[in-house]
Amino acid sequence: MKRLRISPAIFVIIGLVLSIGGCASLPETLPQGAPGYALAPQQGGVLAQVDARVRERAGPGQSGFKLLNSNEQGLRWRLALIDSAQHSLDLQYYVWWGDESGDLLMKRVIDAADRGVKVRLILDDLSTMLEDESHPKLRDTDAALIDAHPNIAIRLFNPWRSRPLGSRAVEMLDRMERLNHRMHNKLFIADNRATILGGRNIGNEYFGLSPTFNFRDLDILGVGPVAQQASQVFDRFWNSEWVVPVAELDVAATPDDLGEDYREMRRTLASAPTLARFQIDRRHWEKLLDAAATEMHVGTSRVHTDIPDPDALAHHMPAAIRALLASATSEVLITNAYIIPGEHAIGRMRQQRADGVRIRMLTNSLASHDVPAVNSHYKRWRKPLLEAGIELFEARSDAAVRALTADTPPTQAEYMGLHMKAMVIDRRHVFVGSMNLDPRSWEINSEMGIVVDSPGLGEELARIMERDMGPENAWLVSLDSDGRITWSDGSEVLTRQPARNFWQRVEDVFFMPFPGELY
Repeated sequence: MKRLRISPAIFVIIGLVLSIGGCASLPETLPQGAPGYALAPQQGGVLAQVDARVRERAGPGQSGFKLLNSNEQGLRWRLALIDSAQHSLDLQYYVWWGDESGDLLMKRVIDAADRGVKVRLILDDLSTMLEDESHPKLRDTDAALIDAHPNIAIRLFNPWRSRPLGSRAVEMLDRMERLNHRMHNKLFIADNRATILGGRNIGNEYFGLSPTFNFRDLDILGVGPVAQQASQVFDRFWNSEWVVPVAELDVAATPDDLGEDYREMRRTLASAPTLARFQIDRRHWEKLLDAAATEMHVGTSRVHTDIPDPDALAHHMPAAIRALLASATSEVLITNAYIIPGEHAIGRMRQQRADGVRIRMLTNSLASHDVPAVNSHYKRWRKPLLEAGIELFEARSDAAVRALTADTPPTQAEYMGLHMKAMVIDRRHVFVGSMNLDPRSWEINSEMGIVVDSPGLGEELARIMERDMGPENAWLVSLDSDGRITWSDGSEVLTRQPARNFWQRVEDVFFMPFPGELY
């Protein structure tokens, strides 16, 4: 079953259908955990060696960067950092599914904790709630089991006071303004020396292991001062009033319980055919890390984030994105999964085009969409974007790049969807992060991302984005001589938006009356 992103409209429906009671697991005033901060980089270990080698090549304040351009790379590099960590792991995610990829990563996290690595994990509370037949959720009991490990601490962002599903839906109706704010951040830090930032959540479709669909996504690996920048973001959330320790859920769990659960997890993973290219147990990654140390692009960086103030989320990301786009003098390349721009954004881009800046933009087509509701609101902006002079492309669900970047062998999904959030400005300034260009990311969710000043990195990402915009991977959206929107792949021209099936077109119409910021 395919998963929609959860919106307030869905909670209203759940609340009306499942208006059942339940005892609240958390008090009215949410309990806070003790303050905690990232460990300073320690001596010893392969990550310290890689950091030292990068710093030899880089100038003062510079870090090394590597694009993780395939889903297999995304999973492999996370495993490499977990296995190589000797001191600390700080992980922050919107969703962590309990499927093969989620369990594999969690097993390796537990292995790291067993050898003395201190682990902190922040999850949006949706991770304890969402579930479908292909995505087991991380339940309160599972989170409590893992949190019972003496070297692992888990905190939940903006949790529901009521824990059963039905009573959570009722609580959503009562506290919608607060509970609607979700933490969309994706952040991974090992030994405060290496970090992974980008768009990938933890789940099979983000790592190429889903037989139904896999995302085309992107992360960036950073080594050096960028890791300490990322740690500052993590600490802001860890110590904020928006997060609650899992230990406060009052779920009985012991290290012995975790041991039993761990053994069952390992047995399941060992028999999973999708993980044929991955070891279940820890391995050594020196060759991979050594190669990265010499191949990384060097540059300066700044990690941006929205900030969880006591009473509200302070949205700093929109200003950071606007400033980045406004800095362009010749070229803007944008790949973003969910785009609902608005009149002000269209006006700014129209002015940039008048100033001679070329703007190319790739987003999802209806055919490649995992959230047709977003397309219902994006589609009205196609013509204004084209009239403003934007070169607009929409991802194909059968893109040739799927085999190279989305599917991880032996998995071959039925179709590909776009999940990247990336920009390149003047082939020098790079943005990679969690932020979609839609009202929910702009005004409601917490988002984060990194801006890197590196001509080498900018040129590499520009080439990748241009390839993804090619006719074998994307539809070129244009206006014909009569002002009608057309889609072309170089061999055929369509006058109706591409879709995988009839029901996508039904959904596209159905969601049009709902507000665009819901999704």
